[in-house]
Amino acid sequence: MGVSGSGKSTVAAMVAEQLGWDFAEGDAMHPQANVDKMHAGTPLTDEDRWPWLDVIAAWIRSHLDGGTPGVVTCSALKRSYRDVLRAPGVVFVHVAGDGSLIEDRMSKRSGHFMPTSLLQSQLATLEPPQDDEAHITVAADRTPQEESAEVIERLAPRR
Repeated sequence: MGVSGSGKSTVAAMVAEQLGWDFAEGDAMHPQANVDKMHAGTPLTDEDRWPWLDVIAAWIRSHLDGGTPGVVTCSALKRSYRDVLRAPGVVFVHVAGDGSLIEDRMSKRSGHFMPTSLLQSQLATLEPPQDDEAHITVAADRTPQEESAEVIERLAPRR
């Protein structure tokens, strides 16, 4: 979880590959209307996000029900969004970084529908996980290899 550009997809894919777990990119689960809205520079509303979160939650439930470990990316910016996704065995990994670092990363990537102009709205919306939520927070200021290694190390007692 984390704002766009934090590196969550890169880190998540590396974690999934290293652990041999299924991986899903939550951005690919957005309905086209959401993608179009973000591409146009319009922040999503809660009403835009609920159906998308339901799709991701269904992916999580199917993996939990099937006993298949997996990693799925999702901004999960608000606690209420994480509440939709939360289930026994789910651990949120918050890739957290300074706004200027993330903005720099976003400005250098290509082919993503999320414009840099929406970063501030995501940062304003972000409610970092609280102590009563199963989560790990990793700093986004290192290489993806270092960040994914930390995630795997910190997940080990929970697996």
